[in-house]
Amino acid sequence: MSQASDKVAPKENTRGRVLFASMIGTTVEFFDFYAYATASVLVFPTLFFPNASNINAILSSFAIFGVAFLARPLGSIIFGHYGDKLGRKGTLVASLLMMGIATFLIGFLPPAQGMWVVLAPLALVLLRFAQGLALGGEWSGAALLATENAPKNRRAVYGTFPQLGAPVGFIIANLLFVGLQTGLTPEQFMAWGWRIPFFFSAVMVIIGLWVRLKLVESLSFQKVVEQNKVVKSPFAVTMKRHWRPTLAGTFIMLATYVLFYLMTSFTLTYGTAPATADVARAAAEAKGKVFDPTAFVPGLGIDRPVFLTMLIIGVVFFGIFTVVSGPLAEKFGRRKFLIWVTAGILVFGATWTLFFGPGQAAAMVGLIVGFTLMGLTFGPMAAYLPELFPSNVRYTGSAVAYNLSSVIGAAPASFVAIALWNAGGGNTLGVGLYLAAAAVLTLVALFFTRDTTDVDLENFVD
Repeated sequence: MSQASDKVAPKENTRGRVLFASMIGTTVEFFDFYAYATASVLVFPTLFFPNASNINAILSSFAIFGVAFLARPLGSIIFGHYGDKLGRKGTLVASLLMMGIATFLIGFLPPAQGMWVVLAPLALVLLRFAQGLALGGEWSGAALLATENAPKNRRAVYGTFPQLGAPVGFIIANLLFVGLQTGLTPEQFMAWGWRIPFFFSAVMVIIGLWVRLKLVESLSFQKVVEQNKVVKSPFAVTMKRHWRPTLAGTFIMLATYVLFYLMTSFTLTYGTAPATADVARAAAEAKGKVFDPTAFVPGLGIDRPVFLTMLIIGVVFFGIFTVVSGPLAEKFGRRKFLIWVTAGILVFGATWTLFFGPGQAAAMVGLIVGFTLMGLTFGPMAAYLPELFPSNVRYTGSAVAYNLSSVIGAAPASFVAIALWNAGGGNTLGVGLYLAAAAVLTLVALFFTRDTTDVDLENFVD
């Protein structure tokens, strides 16, 4: 076979396959992540912190939830290193395996009783840390596989495919939890039913691995190898020569992260919390706990299966507007489009109490509005962040920016929101202002960052 034909082959193999592989892989990764997020509200406070008060158990559960975000920057450095030195394909397979194994093992953890009173929460922390390492390398590689193989004027469109993994993974995970809570008694669900989504992840991992092992390497990375431009230490080069786009990308993602974790983890906690002290007292007594009226904070009092269904409806809008965002980001440019969407997030935060406070109907509208904004802001990121960096450090640069943002945006979001809700005595005004402040910081980053719509991605090498 001639050298020319060798160069043509990857293009024939990457169009549909890379797009599907990037989506199925991120679907698996986000399914695993969301299964934990949902369980951290519905199960883990009771299972691993049985002696804590209701609010302290929830806060402890969310603190472990945040451990993964601390691991993600480390994961971005490790997987980014190999993604920029050895290629995107093998690195993505490794990240998927790590996430799948950690999630599968969570399903085997015993309750925090007897000899496991300390060991069970500790094991949960370690497995959560492994999840964070894996997700730290997953997103950037999937985004690069899609966008590095896209036509120049379609990168934002192709980039929405890995982004779709977020809403699709969320919907699958929560449909499982809704089905289990509906079909099982509360005792059955707490005893073994919650474990099924974690075991189910093994099936999805096998599918994801099968698809990803059939991938070909991205054309941009092949050019880096052909030109002998592979750098010895991608992270060191990124920090030395490309710290400005790394910092900018970190804050460009900030509002997106805060919005998403408020819309999922926090609203689930707030929406299902008892609306009156009498209901909270009855719930505490049913669990054999002493009710502390001074620690009571009213929520919306919506049944958990009902609110999970509401979340799923909201996430459908997330998926729809993720797809819509691609063509819009191509038409108007990434920077201009994201400025307008982020301004919308700011307004949404400022009007937060109009949606989360009055009742179930208003909350449903709030979920639709919030997830619509989430799709519009999240969709273009798979194109925008990688386009800020040259090919030989693109995996590392985009991964570090994306995951540093998770530390300052995603990790504290649920914890801070619950604390603000608690401090407000049930009023969520502080939560909305918190989101609005994050939007302001993102707007500042966007105003000081160039647009990348016309960047020649294949030939952009440091």
